[in-house]
Amino acid sequence: MDQNLKGHWEKVYETKTPQEVSWTQHKPQTSLDLIHQSGLDKSARIIDIGGGDSKLVDFLLEEGYDNITVLDISAKALERAQARLGEKSAKVNWIVCDITSFAPQQDFDVWHDRAAFHFLTTPEQIDTYVQLVKKHVRKYLSIGTFSTNGPLKCSGLEIKRYDEPALTSLFAPEFKTLNCKIEDHLTPFNTTQNFIFCAMERNSQ
Repeated sequence: MDQNLKGHWEKVYETKTPQEVSWTQHKPQTSLDLIHQSGLDKSARIIDIGGGDSKLVDFLLEEGYDNITVLDISAKALERAQARLGEKSAKVNWIVCDITSFAPQQDFDVWHDRAAFHFLTTPEQIDTYVQLVKKHVRKYLSIGTFSTNGPLKCSGLEIKRYDEPALTSLFAPEFKTLNCKIEDHLTPFNTTQNFIFCAMERNSQ
């Protein structure tokens, strides 16, 4: 694990409220829509990559999904989510890990990532992530990153921007693209960040 990177994110979550970070959403509607689009039942094994203290897990639990994993490099971020959920947090599998060091103990039906993948900027990091998906995602990939019209940095870190061909080609041929959409995210401080979201499905073996 990159300790400098971990230290960066721990400091962010120790010192900033949700209203002071750009990625906060009251309700992650696009993420929910993409997961619903998978058509999988409520027992589907779902992992939220870089979930931090996102409220996605709150809404999934409320809808009756019961096999949810949330992974983030920041222990503090997950502690905030657990505190918010209270007793419900016991229903979730929480993993503190750098995604490039992740060694899954199971496969997943749905792999969801909003705004984590674009922090991987080297070919080695990107390939490690892609190979994790290809090896451990059985059915459905939902991924959202900054588009080519999005910011060049986030939280003081360089990011990598994507358009539809660049993003979807990484996961081919194992995954076929169902649809992609461009969306402006309005931050808590009234700026906009342009995202691309893509839904992909594993091709039958």
